[in-house]
Amino acid sequence: MRGLALAVLLFGCAHSSPPAPPAPAPAATPAPPARTEDVESMDAILRALYDSISGPAGGRDWNRVRSLFAPGARLIPVVPAAPPGTAGSSMTKTVVLSVEEFIEKAGAAVAKQGFYEREIARKVEQYGDIAQVFSTYESRHAEGEPPFVRGINSIQLHHGGGRWWVVTILWQDETGGGPLPKEFLP
Repeated sequence: MRGLALAVLLFGCAHSSPPAPPAPAPAATPAPPARTEDVESMDAILRALYDSISGPAGGRDWNRVRSLFAPGARLIPVVPAAPPGTAGSSMTKTVVLSVEEFIEKAGAAVAKQGFYEREIARKVEQYGDIAQVFSTYESRHAEGEPPFVRGINSIQLHHGGGRWWVVTILWQDETGGGPLPKEFLP
């Protein structure tokens, strides 16, 4: 979804409480029906993932976002462990979010400011019905602006029930993990 460079948008939230162990998955609630064209291929679901979170300031089609994720899916930004310039600021931690928690936090951020994220490179490993995708992204506040951040989404996908599902997205911005390696750039 972080994709998703929303770690930048979640920065303030990540520093408001100490790290906690991942919460157990909530009882699975069925995802809204997906658009066939969003989930019929790996390319389609990745395109839909980026498209559904991108746009000018205001709302998003959050049911479209929900429809891409498997029940119990997680979105996990890697963020600084402490505010910049303080002890521990060179270390990182993860913030584990359910789809609903992600929507709540991202929704508040994109309501105030445009957010456009696009994939610039991809590496895929697939076995049977599972796939690991390293998707390099650029994020902007407006189309045509230079990116304010780049990073990598590590996206786990599952093909089941005649469609693709996002199971997990773990992401880190370039600023937190050093420069992006050449093998993850176009």
